[in-house]
Amino acid sequence: MSDRPPTQNQPQDHDPSSGKPTLWQTIHSILAGLLGVQSSKNRERDFTKGDAGNFIGVYVVLVVALVIGMVVAVNLVIDAAAK
Repeated sequence: MSDRPPTQNQPQDHDPSSGKPTLWQTIHSILAGLLGVQSSKNRERDFTKGDAGNFIGVYVVLVVALVIGMVVAVNLVIDAAAK
């Protein structure tokens, strides 16, 4: 184990709790929330540092993609059953 501080050539770990959630953190939070497995740390970060508009926009896009995916899957199954 080394107790040396990171040099400029070594990337430092990004602390996700230090600022606004990134796009991937927003998507992860929405998917985790939809499944009911959101951690309290991420939930607190989202409510304190997140922008509600970003979460609503990403949520709407994900729900529309889910509905389109379900329609396509049902149509494929109906077409396969009709043959």
